[in-house]
Amino acid sequence: MGKPLKISEEAAVQMPMKTVASLIAMVAIGTWAYFGINEKLNKHNTQLELMERDLEMNTEFRIKWPRGLLGSLPADSEQFMLIEELYKQMDKVQIRVDSMLHNEVNIEALSKAVNKLQSDVEKLKDKQRTFSNGEQ
Repeated sequence: MGKPLKISEEAAVQMPMKTVASLIAMVAIGTWAYFGINEKLNKHNTQLELMERDLEMNTEFRIKWPRGLLGSLPADSEQFMLIEELYKQMDKVQIRVDSMLHNEVNIEALSKAVNKLQSDVEKLKDKQRTFSNGEQ
């Protein structure tokens, strides 16, 4: 056992073909498994990075949207415009109603004046009748 093993370029190794084919198959399977696992790890890593980015964007959206920092939906903008238009119309209606209140006071005053005029005219007619009948 004291002889050292000498390996050189010319050293010949004899191995059955079955063993050589098994070794080649094992190396191929090992290489395929390594790259398969490496690919899976890369896929999961990429998926985790995308999910983390989506989570950050979701958190930002969840915080900023209610505060109105990210704008508003087109439907919201349209509703705001409609509400503003309704306020303008309500202001016009309020002005008309207020002017009608003044008209009501005027109508009441004019109605009283017409009633007084009618009673005065009736008194004058009565006086005219009594005067025409010769009574004084």
